[in-house]
Amino acid sequence: MEELISYLLQFGQLNQKQIDLVKAKAKEKYLPKGEYFSEAGKIARHIAFVREGVLMICYYNNKGEEIVHHFVDENHFVVDLESFNHKIASMIYIRAVTDCQLIFLSYENFQELSATIIDWDKIINKVTIKTLLEKVNLMQPKLNVDAKTRYLDFLQNFPNLANRIPLIYIASYLGITATSLSRIRGEFKSVPEIM
Repeated sequence: MEELISYLLQFGQLNQKQIDLVKAKAKEKYLPKGEYFSEAGKIARHIAFVREGVLMICYYNNKGEEIVHHFVDENHFVVDLESFNHKIASMIYIRAVTDCQLIFLSYENFQELSATIIDWDKIINKVTIKTLLEKVNLMQPKLNVDAKTRYLDFLQNFPNLANRIPLIYIASYLGITATSLSRIRGEFKSVPEIM
């Protein structure tokens, strides 16, 4: 629970009473690898803070292929925000790529924190803006570069994820086939390091 509190305090002030209220309303949950945190067609009823593990945001195209939009790892919130805020059916899936330890809040508890803690909405707004800016900064470089550059960018932006996520998901995120990704990775292994 301390990870969540430390994260929130980066974006605003909370007194001890408010911290105790957040702790009372938040619950810890284990989400095994492969399980869904939320699914398309259902209303997102929880928001989670990732203590440990990696989740992916994905959808299925018209051919039924799973397309990875992005990954969420430790010290980040995960939710389909539009579904959660407006109580509409989600368009995405959020699934655990690894075993995950989450701290989650139900919609009702989240709203209660909003109504009780004066600066709660300001803190959450700052968290949301930071998250959106991070997503934009990660997506823009992918637009006009080749697959090798996209993979190098992935390694630079997510150095601790490359060995934790199956290649098929990384390939989907990069918009290439798993075979192409294996070939690109093979090129790096065959190049001697220059010191």
